Amino acid sequence: MSKIDQANQEAVEKMMKSRPVWVDIGKARDVIPGMKDNLFLHAGPPITWDRMSGPLKGAIIGGLIYEGKAKDESEAEKIVTSGDIEFAPCHHYNTVGPMAGVTTPSQMVFIVEDQEWGGLTFSNMNEGYGKVLRYGAYDDEVLNRLRWLDNVYAPCLKEAVKLAKGVDMKSIIAQALHMGDDAHNRNRATTSLFIRTIAPFIVETEFGKEKDYDAPRLDLSNVSEYFKGNKASIASEVLAFMHSNDLTSLNSIMAACKSMALAAHGIENSTIVTTLARNGTDFGIRVSSTGDKWFTAPANVPDGLFFSGFKSSDANRDIGDSVITETVGVGGFAMAAAPAIVNFIGGTPADAFDATNEMYEITVAENNNFNIPAMDFKGTPTGIDVRKVVEKNIVPRINTGIAHKEAGIGQVGAGIVKPPMEMFIDALKELAK
Repeated sequence: MSKIDQANQEAVEKMMKSRPVWVDIGKARDVIPGMKDNLFLHAGPPITWDRMSGPLKGAIIGGLIYEGKAKDESEAEKIVTSGDIEFAPCHHYNTVGPMAGVTTPSQMVFIVEDQEWGGLTFSNMNEGYGKVLRYGAYDDEVLNRLRWLDNVYAPCLKEAVKLAKGVDMKSIIAQALHMGDDAHNRNRATTSLFIRTIAPFIVETEFGKEKDYDAPRLDLSNVSEYFKGNKASIASEVLAFMHSNDLTSLNSIMAACKSMALAAHGIENSTIVTTLARNGTDFGIRVSSTGDKWFTAPANVPDGLFFSGFKSSDANRDIGDSVITETVGVGGFAMAAAPAIVNFIGGTPADAFDATNEMYEITVAENNNFNIPAMDFKGTPTGIDVRKVVEKNIVPRINTGIAHKEAGIGQVGAGIVKPPMEMFIDALKELAK
């Protein structure tokens, strides 16, 4: 076995042995090492303001208003162009964020601990559907929801996870694959399992006993008539929000997947991809043995199904850190476990199986944690090898949400996107040196 093959085997074994456990929630500036008051994190590889897409710019503007640094869009843009705000990829701080991925200093974040190898990873709270910051929206509805998440939702979950003594995120992903999820774009099972695990502890917190409180309220009348004019406990409000949002589990799953990918990073001679990420302008990868160096190329526009009233010309280039799931063998690599996802992204169930089968061509292992019942419990394809991607001219399969190219409009569809081959070629050239 060559040195490269040995290194790749070590990388993938460490990835699969990683034990990501959600252990806490905290304020970004207090828990993310290196975070500071003028630093805004974003999805994807590094980028400057002048090259940012509409959704990312909108999320930055919304973050500045949320932090109280700006009163409106005009003032926010002046602050950005003055150079008073620094931007950095979430990945530089062991953090991940869906879509625009913007994480501001005072936002609350999930804290995931790798209980096998050590180290912490982070992700912000999921806002749900509709107008949300991650798609670049920043009106009062968006900002009020963020305040509720940080001041009501997060403190409740923080107390609950402490009572639970942590939540094993890898176990949730593994079970969800047996229930029709891919752990990226289809999250019904992961969210159901997430709620089922934490709900008993939520009702045991002080938030399950309090009937009246001075805090932002969330309009949950779409969930139940009960919430029209009734003051429920914080716990019941939190659980109702979780129930209404299939994406509830996504951000903590992303942090768990980041933890697994991080375990495989920094291994000499390894050609395994440990970061896949996009910022709405560029797609970027990082490789285990090349450290923090990014290899980037223009991101493609996803191909898929569009919501009523929207078309492909409305779509932004691919955006978000959620593709960290594919990096560790789920998401698009596990589509065969979630054939129903084609109703959302287009295609047929056979296409889902074809996608997973093709990914075995560019990976080095079958995952011993994540397997697919419909494929005789074969482990998902795991460990993207740059050499195989280039040699076989096959890029990773990624299923993704599609953002509107203008800030604030939100998700306009979902589909499949192909990363640009140039990144992998450039990485291979660097490795050849």
